[in-house]
Amino acid sequence: MRIGLVSDTHGYFDPQLARALAGSEAIVHAGDVGSGEVLEGLSQIAPVHAVRGNVDVGAEWPLSLTLSLGGVAIHVLHLLPVAQSDLEAWGSPARSSSDLPAAAHRLRHAFDPSVEVVVFGHSHSPCLVQLGGVLWVNPGSAGRKRFRLPRTYALLETSGDCVEARVLRLERYNGKLPEMVRLRRVFHDAQEH
Repeated sequence: MRIGLVSDTHGYFDPQLARALAGSEAIVHAGDVGSGEVLEGLSQIAPVHAVRGNVDVGAEWPLSLTLSLGGVAIHVLHLLPVAQSDLEAWGSPARSSSDLPAAAHRLRHAFDPSVEVVVFGHSHSPCLVQLGGVLWVNPGSAGRKRFRLPRTYALLETSGDCVEARVLRLERYNGKLPEMVRLRRVFHDAQEH
């Protein structure tokens, strides 16, 4: 299953998203939507699941939600309970799980154990990290350009025992984007104890 991921649109529906997300079977918006028109535009592409961000005051969308899409448990929220920079440091390939700080373990245990992917936003900076058997994805900002950060979205592909995420740009950007991350899913026999 192909799932489009966007965040931080701040009321701007980029027409490029129609092409970029074509073929998606679902779209997840990780908050700071900015207006219902953005979700209407996205819903012309595929069914949309959205959460409320800090600029979505008074919006009816939930603060977080857990979905099963393509057989994968996905938790969506706008603000992580830790700094994105900490998450990126903890998920560094050079770091072993035995030397992770207690805060990294608390982060993983803040979510239901069945969650395999956490989608978040807020920083406008794209992020792909594998930590604690979970794929953590910030698709970046699909809104108007702010700061010096790239305008991006992400795609999540699920197939059998593999979940793959990649960040793609909506406009020219000379900086580095996170590399594609692949998570091998672990299936447990229902009769095991």
